[in-house]
Amino acid sequence: ELAPVATAIAQGDEGADGFHHEAFQAMAATGLFRIPFAAPHGDGLEYPATATAVTVEELAYASNSLAAVFDVHCILAGHAVSFADDALRERWLPQLCDGSAIGAFATSEPAASTDLSPSAVQTTATREGDEYVVHGRKRWITNSPVADFVITLVRTDELQLSLLLVPLKDSDGVRVGRADRKLGNRGQLTADIHYDGVRVPASNLIGQPGQGLQLALRVLTYGRIGIGAAGVGMAQAAFDLMVAQLKGRHAFGKPLGSNQHWQFVLAEYAADLEAARSLYLKAALRLDSGIPFPEPEAAMAKLRGSALAVSIARDAIQVLGGYGFTHELGDDGRICRAEEIYRDAKIGEIYEGANEIQKWIIARGILGREITG
Repeated sequence: ELAPVATAIAQGDEGADGFHHEAFQAMAATGLFRIPFAAPHGDGLEYPATATAVTVEELAYASNSLAAVFDVHCILAGHAVSFADDALRERWLPQLCDGSAIGAFATSEPAASTDLSPSAVQTTATREGDEYVVHGRKRWITNSPVADFVITLVRTDELQLSLLLVPLKDSDGVRVGRADRKLGNRGQLTADIHYDGVRVPASNLIGQPGQGLQLALRVLTYGRIGIGAAGVGMAQAAFDLMVAQLKGRHAFGKPLGSNQHWQFVLAEYAADLEAARSLYLKAALRLDSGIPFPEPEAAMAKLRGSALAVSIARDAIQVLGGYGFTHELGDDGRICRAEEIYRDAKIGEIYEGANEIQKWIIARGILGREITG
């Protein structure tokens, strides 16, 4: 369903082409959005996080844009909704699972992304009777141009962060900006969300006041497993392009793959792929076992999977030569995905916690907070 449209998505223009509703509904119709969740709305799998991460890898093999849409819809927004009370969960989770509502997740701001401390987060929600009144601005919000609701990290007093579900379609005071134009992941629409006195029922609070940062970090830890899996998917796609070229391309009377340099490169990458895949699977299995923060495996999975995708995509372009640097060959319309994967892969090293932060998390587990901070 998705591979035939992946190239058009990768080469599209976020501002002109918009959200790929047909691909989203194809994922819904196939039941992919049910995988992460418990019955009756989800599949009720024994290892839902592991199955979800494997799904992300398979999606990213075809299109990292669509993997990212799935990740935000299910892992971030959906996982956050699962922490809500029964009424709020029953209001939104069935629609999220069947694809009739699109979810978004908003923590980042123009001046707050990695730093989500109360002093950095400027979006506020003030309690007035049975409502919260929200003011502020969120940035880099995936799915926001089409989302029906957004889970928003807000400051509910000077030292307290909370999570609030904000409906987007019928809320006065909400304005979603123009879609960003990005280097890659062009089918993953991101845009700013502006809140200007948006009134939200107090019952839309997820968890208790002040639990927002803890819950957001739980969601983002799950998300990092997803980014690691997406990196493995893109890395595998680029690796397969390399193998096909090294087998099929002849130079100086022999296949390119007969050169020992490329044999050794492939051998290293094959081992790296298995290691990165094992890391995200181990992190997901720990999450499924009931560990809410499966560190350091989640940080390691994100670090290794995302970096590997960039490395293999870069070398795939080198192996493919001029074809690798070209999206479409003018003479015969031949398509090469290597540059697409290279562009899409880079964001994995940046979002949902830059890789430098993942290294710090790993080091903190080794040396302790008293040394690393």
